[in-house]
Amino acid sequence: MAIARILVSNRGEIALRVMRTCREMGIPAVAVFSDADERAAHVLAADQAVRLGSSDPLESYLNADRVIAAARETGADAIHPGYGFLAENAAFAARCGEENLIFIGPPAPVIAALGDKTAARRLMVDNGVPVIPGLLAPEADPDRLAREAERVGYPVVVKAAGGGGGKGMRVVRGPGEMRGACEAAGREAMAAFGNGAVYLEKYLERPRHIEFQILADAHGRVVHLLERECSVQRRHQKIIEESPSPVMTPALRARMGRAAVAAAGAAGYVNAGTVEFLVDREGNFYFLEVNTRLQVEHPVTEMITGVDLVRLQIEIAAGRPLPFSQEDVVGRGHAIECRIYAEDPENGFLPSPGKILCLREPSGPGVRNDCGVYSGCEVPLEYDPILSKLVVHAGNREEAIARMLRALEDYVILGIKTPIPLLIDVLRSGAFRAGETCTDFLDANFPDWKPRCDAPDLACAAWVLDELSAGQGTRAAAPQSGATSPWRTLGHWRL
Repeated sequence: MAIARILVSNRGEIALRVMRTCREMGIPAVAVFSDADERAAHVLAADQAVRLGSSDPLESYLNADRVIAAARETGADAIHPGYGFLAENAAFAARCGEENLIFIGPPAPVIAALGDKTAARRLMVDNGVPVIPGLLAPEADPDRLAREAERVGYPVVVKAAGGGGGKGMRVVRGPGEMRGACEAAGREAMAAFGNGAVYLEKYLERPRHIEFQILADAHGRVVHLLERECSVQRRHQKIIEESPSPVMTPALRARMGRAAVAAAGAAGYVNAGTVEFLVDREGNFYFLEVNTRLQVEHPVTEMITGVDLVRLQIEIAAGRPLPFSQEDVVGRGHAIECRIYAEDPENGFLPSPGKILCLREPSGPGVRNDCGVYSGCEVPLEYDPILSKLVVHAGNREEAIARMLRALEDYVILGIKTPIPLLIDVLRSGAFRAGETCTDFLDANFPDWKPRCDAPDLACAAWVLDELSAGQGTRAAAPQSGATSPWRTLGHWRL
């Protein structure tokens, strides 16, 4: 079947990312937006745009009725959900089918089966995929969870049964913490996913978080597109991803790749997804979850394989077979992604909404910036604070780190807080350069991180000086290196 028009039921950088591939494929793209996003970049870039409602996600991006109505109004015959919002909502995927709309993602029963983390764990156990010791069913009773914790041994982690992305997750190191952790995890899970059920599993100390990108068509072919290391995280959410993993060996990649494909096959998977694992310090790996959607960090895989994952998602949804087999998948070079959020790393990574006064994006060989904002736009408080994903590709890891540092130093975002200075310090650190990453990397290496100078004040002063000089017909002198960004107008503050 042919897809004639795609409604992208998301916002920000991922909506723009999907629209770019739609444009390359000659498929018109429809944007949806809330009141807060009326002038957002994805709205301005779309062929058509439909207002959904107020800034409250429940009245806009999470409102299935309004999204379906927007598709009908614009003549869209397919919906791409991006990630977040309705992307892993089995009821929404089923509703699309009932409305004769193509859902660009896995079938609703697969989303339902894998979206329940305990059901997914049972499925993996039944198919020989190693899982972390713990419960295989949701449990609301803190006393029952405490007994299970005694069985597997503290520390344990209480996790949302119906979600992911680090939300609804609490580490428990002793019996006295269990009741409070259960209540907090349940509340957060209910707010994030509409499902407050939790379960418990053994907490692995200082593991690596490694995931495998999978693709499956409706004709029975399942392949993986190698791994991504996602161990550098804040609040259990990733901020730096790379491929290949520094710890990966051919033998470990083969075992984990087979497990990922087996997991997808067992679930009857179709379309793009990610099988996530934790790897302990002895090299043992354990199933964590399946994300039944496109991942934030998918550009890392695209950079090393040369594959457009969004194009393949659309082609698979249209019924086409995968155009390659596992033997054809080859990784070339090294890719790193840094997530650029509107948040303050000095203050617990609290959101930093507001107006972007100036935005200058990095460029150059091997640099890709999937960006969803522009100079003068407002960053709302209501949604995930991700602004862009900065990705670099180079011949090896050392070169990729150097390229990412250069790109981060060229990246200027004024008016709001971002983690760019922290990301630079992380990439410069000896531990990161040595590949010694784990899920508590920031806590272990940057527990009380502060920027080495007041970067925002210097940068804003540089920008103002630059603008004033322009108004007088001159530009402030740049350093001898030839750098022209406002960061450098008053000297390179990061040095």
